[in-house]
Amino acid sequence: MPQQPWPSEWLRGLLTLAVLRVLADGPTYGYAIATTLEDNGFGAIKGGTLYPLLSRLETAGQVTTEWRQGDGGPGRKYFQLTDDGREALGWQSTQWREFAHHTTRFISEGEQ
Repeated sequence: MPQQPWPSEWLRGLLTLAVLRVLADGPTYGYAIATTLEDNGFGAIKGGTLYPLLSRLETAGQVTTEWRQGDGGPGRKYFQLTDDGREALGWQSTQWREFAHHTTRFISEGEQ
């Protein structure tokens, strides 16, 4: 999928929800999260943006971490959604859909 040059302020507002969504599919590591987001049209997410966000999610109790031995390489830190993280994903998803609906309607009305 081609990279989209989304304004950074849009991504900042949605990135937590997007990362929670990726983690809903199961435990994974940072590079794989960034790749999944890029493959799904979010563009390249830099580690300097992703890892502090993951740290905040861990501090909030929405994510746990575990170091796993790499296959012939260094170990990787895996991130896994907690029950609180799943609850946050559900709530934020509902809120996002409502926000997107209102925003789309408002912008569309202005185009007429």
